[in-house]
Amino acid sequence: YITPMNYPSNGRKMKLNILGTYDPPTITTHFDYHSINDRLVKLDILGHDDPGMIRHLEMLIPGLDAKKIPVADPETMAIFTGTQSLGVTPEQIGCEVGTYGIPECGTRFVRQMIADVKPTKFSDVVRISGYSHGTDVWLNNAQDLIKEGKPVTETISTRDDIMTHLIQAGVEPSIAFETMEFVRKGNAAKMGLKPKMREAMTAAGIPEWYMKSCETTQYLFPKAHAVAYVMMAYRIAYCKVHYPKEFYAAYFSERAEKFDYTLVQKGKEFLKNFINDTYALGYKAEKSAQDSVPYLELVVEMMERGLQFESVDIYLSGASDFQMTDKGLRPPLASIPGVGKEAAKSLAAAAAKANDEKTPFLSREDLADRSGVGRSVVDKLAEIGALGDLPESNAISLFD
Repeated sequence: YITPMNYPSNGRKMKLNILGTYDPPTITTHFDYHSINDRLVKLDILGHDDPGMIRHLEMLIPGLDAKKIPVADPETMAIFTGTQSLGVTPEQIGCEVGTYGIPECGTRFVRQMIADVKPTKFSDVVRISGYSHGTDVWLNNAQDLIKEGKPVTETISTRDDIMTHLIQAGVEPSIAFETMEFVRKGNAAKMGLKPKMREAMTAAGIPEWYMKSCETTQYLFPKAHAVAYVMMAYRIAYCKVHYPKEFYAAYFSERAEKFDYTLVQKGKEFLKNFINDTYALGYKAEKSAQDSVPYLELVVEMMERGLQFESVDIYLSGASDFQMTDKGLRPPLASIPGVGKEAAKSLAAAAAKANDEKTPFLSREDLADRSGVGRSVVDKLAEIGALGDLPESNAISLFD
């Protein structure tokens, strides 16, 4: 039986201690996983933040039902082979494809993968998800095979690819399944394919390069997971193409927790140089700069698509969500360095009350009192122009 507490296999007996008495048997809450593996029902529940992004998009786009977004939209698929459907050139955004900010497809590593594979169908994007989640599946494996001219559809990206490919080639299903399990756990990489597997594959006409690919792979992602991830990513990509303002508002609100408005204030050319310099430094770049690059790439892209960032304003900006305006987006109060989320909430609540009651703030001192935040936070707002010409205090000088 498996219970919360157990005796270890060698700890059932009473042990004589240095005082000449016996200690009770050891009790442990640890288990040898491998000894109980076959008796466990495992639920592989994966946490994901895409649903939050999609929910935000549905809130911003009237009538949008993400589940009804077509997966065969040609303009959405076009971002995986170029940037035309975004209305920009690769030179403008510094990337051959338009997948900045798209889950599964937005990192520099995966963007290069997309450029190599040139996906034109949904199934191709699923294949890319498999490559990126596997271990020794893309680098020194599928990437090299594709460059050699091997068909993309015949390379291994997920564990299911092996079984279905072998069965279609004529390998007996039970051997095909056993081969898939052997490869996806990394056993073929450790000890090579079993003789019976090689014999069955050779008899079915499977080429040596495919068997070598099996023996290179350390871990393979399940295709069902890849499909689920890509379906979510595709829905977000659809909104990026057809609802750009709403996409950027949702992305920066949900994904850019460290958004720094003071960087964005410096303009598009500064940001492009900042991104290029950070990539040039590689791992030597400051951590804050590395963390900033993913959202700054989206900032540049948004600007190149004709949208603007309006100034942070104490009366118009939200606490932590980006507001849509006629020209583009207005960053939230929390996007100012030194203004935390709780302070931003207090400031936004005080500003909303001031607007509702038509009692504008008289001074920075008044703002600090009515919002309950420290003067240092109010000074941060003043530094970036979010307070307009609000005076320091309520006092009136008789000599001005």
